[in-house]
Amino acid sequence: MSMAELWAQIVWPLCKLVGLVSVGLFVGNLIEALHWTRFLARLAQPLARAGRLCEISAASFSVAFVSGITANTMLAEAYDQGKLSRRELILSNLFNSVPTYFLHLPSMIFITAPILKSAALVYLGITVGSAVLRSVCILAVGRILLKGLDRCHAVDMPPEEKLSARQILDKTWKRFRRRIKKIVMITVPIYIGVHFMNKFGMFSAMEHFLANHMTGLSWLHPQSMGIIVFQLAAEFSAGMAAAGALLDAGSMSVRDVVIALIVGNVLSSPMRAFRHQFPYYAGIYKPVLALELILCSQGFRVASLIACGALYYWLS
Repeated sequence: MSMAELWAQIVWPLCKLVGLVSVGLFVGNLIEALHWTRFLARLAQPLARAGRLCEISAASFSVAFVSGITANTMLAEAYDQGKLSRRELILSNLFNSVPTYFLHLPSMIFITAPILKSAALVYLGITVGSAVLRSVCILAVGRILLKGLDRCHAVDMPPEEKLSARQILDKTWKRFRRRIKKIVMITVPIYIGVHFMNKFGMFSAMEHFLANHMTGLSWLHPQSMGIIVFQLAAEFSAGMAAAGALLDAGSMSVRDVVIALIVGNVLSSPMRAFRHQFPYYAGIYKPVLALELILCSQGFRVASLIACGALYYWLS
């Protein structure tokens, strides 16, 4: 590998990744030092209370509309400090699926609308519905599994400190330095490992295996396979481009295209999520916990997409 390739494929992407995580970590610590979690939590408290989630979970939910990394660092910090149990951490991370989805929704709209036209509204509606369904289910599970909200008062609502601006920055910087060392030591080697797994074709081999063993999808429109294969073997936009071309040619109906995109999304997203999320998740959380969170998140995501897709399939 030449120096130019090393810079373009590893060093610069790693700099951007660590930079984003660093900003998210610093902002999360600053929000906590300023006690803004109280204000942010009020925005989501009615929903959080329905699922018996504590203040920090509500605050993280609100922050996730702006930055998923900052929301995760807030949860990780609370978990490390004993303010969240492992069960509540997992539920809180899953609860953030709606704001995380809406954070990326504008870019999805700009990709899908010009290509899919009227089909974009249906496809995005199903994915939005699946995100809302996930949150409703998480709140229901939280209400069943978690104890009353009285457990939150002594832990998540400490007396407010009267700190000067300098003291707030010093407190934030001290916490930031302690955590960023751990994040860099874990994130960098994992990112490099995932990069070389991808470079040596391990992910492509898994994706092609799926693409070549899809006989169970014979109920789909025959030309749907092209869309699904592009979503598996390439990126999200490649599947969209294939779907747009088939729509414009009149080869597939809106219904067939939407179903194909949902199936492709279900099959391709877990592998893609692991590839892109695990390096920075493992920097924020412990690697085993990071893997558990990704598996739970993707499992719920796939289940909700299948449920919403099946409903559309039978009703359309």
